[in-house]
Amino acid sequence: MAGLAKYVSYIYIIMCSWTQASAQHIPTLEDVIHNRLVHIQYGRYANWMADGEHYSSVEWKDGKAEVVSYSAKDEDRTVLIPAEQLIDKESGQSIGLRSWMFSDDNEKVLIFTNTKRVWRYDTRGDYWVLNRKSGELYQLGKGLAESSLMFAKFSPDASKVAYVSKNNIYVEDLSSHTYKAVTTDGCDTIVNGTFDWVYEEEFDCRDGFRWSGDGQYIAYWQSNTSGTGWFDIINNVDSIYPTINQFPYPKAGTTNSGVRIGYVSAEGGQTTWLPIPGDERNNYLPRMEFVPGTNKLFIQQMNRAQNTNKVWTATIGKDDLQNIFEDTDPAWVETNNNVKWLKGNKFFTWTSERDGWRHLYRISADGKQISLITKGNFDMIHQVGLDEKSGYVYFTASPDNATQRYLYRAKLFGNGKCELVSDSTQKGQHFYNMSPTCTWTVHTFSNANTLPTIEMLSVPSGKVIRTIADNSEGQKEWDALGLQPKEFVKVTSGELMLDAWMIKPVDFDPSKKYPVIIDVYGEPANSTVQDVWTGSLWHQYLANLGYIVVSIENRGAAAPRGREWRKCIYGEVGTFASEDQANGILDLARQYPFIDTERIGITGWSGGGSQTLNCMFRYPDVFKTGIAVAFVSDQKLYDTIYQERYMNTPQNNPEGYRKGSPIHYVEGLKGNLLLIHGTGDDNVHYQSCEMLVNELVKAGKIFYQVSYPMRTHSISERPGTILHLRKTMADFWQKYLPAGGR
Repeated sequence: MAGLAKYVSYIYIIMCSWTQASAQHIPTLEDVIHNRLVHIQYGRYANWMADGEHYSSVEWKDGKAEVVSYSAKDEDRTVLIPAEQLIDKESGQSIGLRSWMFSDDNEKVLIFTNTKRVWRYDTRGDYWVLNRKSGELYQLGKGLAESSLMFAKFSPDASKVAYVSKNNIYVEDLSSHTYKAVTTDGCDTIVNGTFDWVYEEEFDCRDGFRWSGDGQYIAYWQSNTSGTGWFDIINNVDSIYPTINQFPYPKAGTTNSGVRIGYVSAEGGQTTWLPIPGDERNNYLPRMEFVPGTNKLFIQQMNRAQNTNKVWTATIGKDDLQNIFEDTDPAWVETNNNVKWLKGNKFFTWTSERDGWRHLYRISADGKQISLITKGNFDMIHQVGLDEKSGYVYFTASPDNATQRYLYRAKLFGNGKCELVSDSTQKGQHFYNMSPTCTWTVHTFSNANTLPTIEMLSVPSGKVIRTIADNSEGQKEWDALGLQPKEFVKVTSGELMLDAWMIKPVDFDPSKKYPVIIDVYGEPANSTVQDVWTGSLWHQYLANLGYIVVSIENRGAAAPRGREWRKCIYGEVGTFASEDQANGILDLARQYPFIDTERIGITGWSGGGSQTLNCMFRYPDVFKTGIAVAFVSDQKLYDTIYQERYMNTPQNNPEGYRKGSPIHYVEGLKGNLLLIHGTGDDNVHYQSCEMLVNELVKAGKIFYQVSYPMRTHSISERPGTILHLRKTMADFWQKYLPAGGR
C-alpha cells in the first residue's frame, strides 16, 4: 500500500504535450483519461550539479540524446555530453540514456541504459562509462547477462565502479576493464547488494551497497530469504499453459528474511559481518551509510515492532561497534532518510517526534548531546536543503493549515526559531528543488484550483530570477471549462475537527439534494485532503454526472497535525478511520442540506479500498454504495513491515487485527458493492479479494466483481485498462447510486 503513497519533488522545465480544450467543454471520460482538456507545462527532471550553480538535463539532437547543463543564474547553456560521444563504436549505434552520474571530478560519466523494471522502478539494465576528455565509451560487465547490472557507482577516486548482477557485487577496474565478483554466494535465496520485496516496498531500499571513504572497501546488505513464505502469482493470459511468478513475501506475523550488514575488500576476499545484536529475522536494518569521507559506518536498526530505532557506528577493520543513540515511541518510529553531518562530522541531524511534533534535532557524534533545531507546535514536513556555510536548514511546514505547504528555515546552531521564507500570500502548496549550496531553487506553487507556476528563485531572498512555466494558457483553458472549484471545509467526528473538500456539479442547484461519492484513503501512508493541483479531472467528471464528490481526512492519515493525530490509531488501523468517515459525512450533511443522506457512496484504492469495505460493512445505514479497489480484506494478508508498524503482530494484537479487517464484518453489508482487483498484484495480492468473496458468498451477500488479469496494484498495464476501469466505476455509480439533484 505504501507504494502508491510516495511524493517526489521535481525541477521542471517547459515540455508541452497536451492538446487545447474548447471553451465551455464538459469533460467526457475519454477526455479525462487521455488528458485532452488542459495544456499544462510540467517539464522533465533535471539534476543539480555539485557546484550548486548549474543543473544538467537531457535534450535531443537529431533524435539522439545529449546531456547539457544550464546556469541557474542566467540559463547559460553548455553541452556536457554531446550526442556524438554516446555512440557505441563496435555497433555504430547510439546508446540510450535512462540516467547518468558524474564522477566527483566530473571527468567520467556513468550512463544507465537498456533498463528493465524490478517491481516498481527500472533499476536493472546496462551501464557504460564515458571518459569525457578522451571520448572513450565502453560497456561495463561485458560477458554478464544483458540488462542485469544494478546501482553502479564510482569509487571515491573514480578508478573503479561497483555494481550488482544476479545478487552478487562486482568491482570493475576502469583502467584494465577487468571485473571480479567480490561476493559469490548470491542466488535465488541469498541477496547481496540489493533487497527482497518487502524491504524495497516498505523501507524504500533498493541500492544495497556503499563505497568506504578511502575506496578500499564495500559495505553491503545481505538478505537470506530462505524460511520466508514465498508467494505465487499465476499468469493465465500470456500462454496456453499458466506460468508462475514466485517471490518471497513475509505476511504479518510470519518469518522475515534474515538481514545483515558486512564489508569486503574491493579486491575481494572474506566478508566481515558486523556483530549487531539481535535476531536477524526479528530486527530491521533499513539504513546504512559511511560518515562522509571516513571508513566509519552509521547504521539504523529497528526492532520488529518498529518502536525503537538504534543508531550503531562501526569502523572498517576495528572492533568498535557502538550503540550511540536510540529513538523510541510507544507506537512506532520512522527511518531517518536525510541524516546530515555538521562541523566536520562532530554532529548529525535527526528527525523525531519525541516532543509530540515532527522536528529536526542536532545530535553530537557520540549521541550524548541532543538539541532541537526546529521548535514549535507544528510538524516539519520535508527537509528541502541544508546550508552549513550560512548555518541554515530549509524545510516545509504548515502550522496553520494542514492542507498547505510553505518553506521555512531555522539556524542549525540557534534557539529553534523558525522563519517563513515562502510568500504567504500564495495560499496553497509550495515545493522546492534546492541546489546543494542552497543558493538557488526551482519553486513550484499551485493550489487545488490553480495550475502550477514554476520559477527559478534565489535563496533566501525568494527573488524570481525567471519564470520557467506560468501555465497561464492552461489556466485559461481550465477556467473556460466552467467547472466547480474544489472547496475546503471542516467537519467533525465527535469532538475532533477534520479537514475535507467537496466538488459540486456544474449545474448545481442548492435547493435540491444530491448524492455523494466519498474518495477515501485513510491509512498512515498518505493523505487525500491537500490544497494542491493534481492535474486529474476524474473527480470533476464524477461531479458532473450529478454527484457531490467529497474527501475527508480521518485520524491516522499522514497530515501535519502532530504525533497524536497520526499515532492515536496504533493497533486500531481501520476502526477509527471508518468511524471518522461516517461521522464526518453526516456532519457535512448537517451543515449542507443539499447532501442526500439516502445516497451516500464511498470508494478507495489500496488502503482506501480497505476503508471502503470497513465503512460499507460497519456503517451500512450510512454508506449505501461502494467501490473497493485493490484492497486488503484481512490485515494478516499484508506484509510484515507495513502492517506490524501500525498494528504490531497478529500474535500480539489479535483483537486489533480482527476489528480492523473488513473480512470479519461481511454480515453487515446491506448496500451495493463492487470489488475490483488485478490478479497480478504483487503488493496487495488477489488472494485478498478471493478470500473476501468466499466470505461474502458464505454469508449469502450479493455483490459485484471485476478482476483484471495480470494487472498490478496500479491496474494500469495492457491496452485499454485505465479507460475500462474508469468506465466500469462510472457505470456502477450511475446504476446503483442514482445521480442528480432531487
